[in-house]
Amino acid sequence: MGFGGPIGLIVVGLILALAFDQQQVGPLDVTTLGWILVLAGALWLVLTLVQQNTRRRHTTTATTTDAHGRQASSQRTTESDPPPPPAV
Repeated sequence: MGFGGPIGLIVVGLILALAFDQQQVGPLDVTTLGWILVLAGALWLVLTLVQQNTRRRHTTTATTTDAHGRQASSQRTTESDPPPPPAV
């Protein structure tokens, strides 16, 4: 998931919100629709940034049993950075 979609949605929303002056298409107010698109694009952008900046955590638990029936557990946690976004 990249940044093009949310930025495009914000741009279209700003054009609709700021370029038209109290325009109505039927029951639809174009200015209000523009601001709704801006908010949706901003939310989408924030969610994309949060998702791409989270670290991935993987926990592995191993249990071994020796010849006398005793069990030992070991746990290993690894953290890795997410892969970079695809090049455009």
